[in-house]
Amino acid sequence: MKNYRIAVSDDKKNIFAGPIKLGGVNPSGERISFTNYYMEKNGEPFFGVCGEFHFSRYDERYWEDEIIKMKMGGVNIVTTYIFWNLHEEAEGVFEWEGHKDLRRFIQLCSQHDLYVMVRIGPFCHGEMRNGGMPDWLFGRPFEVRSNDEGYMMYVRRLYAEISLQVKGLLYKDGGPIIGTQIENEHNHSSAQWGLTTGINNMWLNGGSGGNEHMLRLRDIAIETGIDTPIYTCTGWGGATTPVPDMLPLWGGYAYWPWIYYENDRLEGIKEHPATPEYIFRDKHNNAIPKSYNFEPFYNPEDYPYACCEMGGGMVQFYKYRFEFPYHSVPAMSIMKTAEGCNMLGYYMYHGGSNPKGKINPFTNDLATPKISYDFNAMIGEYGQVRESYRRTKLQHYFFTEFQNQFALTKTVLPGDTSGQDPYDVSELRYAVRSHEGSGFLFLNNFQDHVDNHDLQDMNVSIELPGETVTIPAQGELRLGSESFAILPYNFDLAGITLKYATAQLITKLEVGDEVYYFFFVPEGMKGSYALASDDVTSAETDGGSAFQLGDMTIIEVEEQASTIVRLVSVAGKKIVIYTMTDEQSLGFWKANVRGKQRIIFTDANLLVSGDEIKLESTGQEKVTLSIFPDFDEGIGSVSGGKLASTRIDGLFKTYNLLIPRKEIAFTWTKVKNERAVLEFAAGALDGVKEALLQIDYSGDIGYAFIDGDLINDNFCNNTTWEIGLKRFEERLLEKEMYLYISPIRKGTVVNSNTTMAGWNETAAELIADIASVRAVPVYELAITK
Repeated sequence: MKNYRIAVSDDKKNIFAGPIKLGGVNPSGERISFTNYYMEKNGEPFFGVCGEFHFSRYDERYWEDEIIKMKMGGVNIVTTYIFWNLHEEAEGVFEWEGHKDLRRFIQLCSQHDLYVMVRIGPFCHGEMRNGGMPDWLFGRPFEVRSNDEGYMMYVRRLYAEISLQVKGLLYKDGGPIIGTQIENEHNHSSAQWGLTTGINNMWLNGGSGGNEHMLRLRDIAIETGIDTPIYTCTGWGGATTPVPDMLPLWGGYAYWPWIYYENDRLEGIKEHPATPEYIFRDKHNNAIPKSYNFEPFYNPEDYPYACCEMGGGMVQFYKYRFEFPYHSVPAMSIMKTAEGCNMLGYYMYHGGSNPKGKINPFTNDLATPKISYDFNAMIGEYGQVRESYRRTKLQHYFFTEFQNQFALTKTVLPGDTSGQDPYDVSELRYAVRSHEGSGFLFLNNFQDHVDNHDLQDMNVSIELPGETVTIPAQGELRLGSESFAILPYNFDLAGITLKYATAQLITKLEVGDEVYYFFFVPEGMKGSYALASDDVTSAETDGGSAFQLGDMTIIEVEEQASTIVRLVSVAGKKIVIYTMTDEQSLGFWKANVRGKQRIIFTDANLLVSGDEIKLESTGQEKVTLSIFPDFDEGIGSVSGGKLASTRIDGLFKTYNLLIPRKEIAFTWTKVKNERAVLEFAAGALDGVKEALLQIDYSGDIGYAFIDGDLINDNFCNNTTWEIGLKRFEERLLEKEMYLYISPIRKGTVVNSNTTMAGWNETAAELIADIASVRAVPVYELAITK
């Protein structure tokens, strides 16, 4: 058996106030502040979970439910770009209505108790035309992204307009806006001027003026009224980071479509390289001042290591058509928190669609789809919930529930990891975050662009002062392919010391005189708990087995089933450990429902707002809702379906709900292999929340039109193309919809052999075919008191 060891001799983190000059107080007396390691709320650690959602890329009619989805996923800070070119497409004419209504979007976030950070540019990027800069800035007698007074005059006008939209919504006024990002990747990244794309391909200035420029932008923001407790900037790639006045934010992506556009970058390389993102590092340690994708211009321990752009997905680029693995997102969260991050930030958390412009109809960047900005995000372009959402949700519950304890823990590595080869997936990757002998063992078995495989026949020994904790103490540790875990050791279970668990902690819940802890067993692992026997007077389990091993009580839970372990501490405290399988954990939710924190299991998407519960079910007419503790007054009234039956499942009361089946009435006619016409009957979309058109095809690019208007596009990567139809309902009934697949062209020749102004292209082979088209209903059940 392979034994991995890690020495934890000094786990006391040096945490102190400042020196970052950020923070503020709202009218109710709530205070935001910072130590050098984490953000604080009212003097206590606050673990931020930031999710990017671009209001301007989403139909405003559906904003509220999507914001609720984000909150249900554990997000507590919504971040959003304000793209200048969408709001001032024509010089001097600002637009803030409809899907551009920033104020209403922020009000909805506030209504659902979410903080907001606005990314006000002026340069944003975000795969937007000109990086979000208006076309009318091109060719002006000044340089953009510089201290040129001509440019700064326009920036001041932009910031003043933004200030009018957020007036009264700032934190100091009792609103949700706690932070402002200034610029984006200044002195690091740029974008092509859309006016020149395909001709001479001119790029914007990458940024000049350094710290002075960034601080001038910050000062203009404050002068125009955008006064927030936090000002941030991006830190990677040598970007300008004016500390201590701004908090540098970091990130990481494992899918790099942009490298296929760099001259000589991939010369001799046929496949995307495995990236170093999934190797554990310590990014809050002055002894390691620089590491992969982290080269700050300051001592790492002086400021919190916080993130704003962890790859919550990645947009398809024309030259790189990948199938995004959703496991990569929670694996990334594991890596960043192990590195010392106490504020996660995902780009994107929620996908969207590029809106049409009035002057320039297509607002996308040069290499990305014209319309689709799905981004393979945790929540998709039409509200689809992905596996990455369900898995990161469990992590977010853990980080926020135990934030006071977790924020104090210090990163410890098993040695120097800087030379580890990302292609070597034969060995376990591991690290620890620890505080005073108690902490969490981080395990990773995911690596991008490599074939992963199960790891087994191993254990891990954590060498602490005075003891060594070996996980597991008996038998082998296993970890499934593409899996990852956070395992607690010397964890206080309400008075009982949990020496270790081969199960991942999600959250806890106090009900009456009992404390419930909820765990799941990561894929490939065998679940067990090692308890300090001297702390336990009684231990009962409804599944699995228990035995003594030295001074520990070992409880091994059943595989492929949920298990309840009931404990009583020497102090008489009743503790319950509920263990679920990896698959069961995907349906786990925690929410305040009708005035009480409850645990819920459902495979439907759960949306809770006040006393109302909504359940979104895609293509499934049978929905189960298991609740603990149950409602005192019963489930209430159900609309959109009916209550069929109830039953008791251990701790839970289970409600079986039925939804009337709905067939989306439409026809599709294949005109040619690459062309099809779709016609929808009157009332085809009645009675459904959404209808997902699913198209399987081969070819180069898929285009969907209504009466000549492009509504969606897709770069073919041999996965199903999805389009949400509900927002187009009125137009679909009036006009037909049609699909066109542009072909893969093999053996192309451009012929200009003429004395006149003419040329054309011929191809030896054209590949394009629409294989199938179907419409899947998304139902909604609403449950009220």
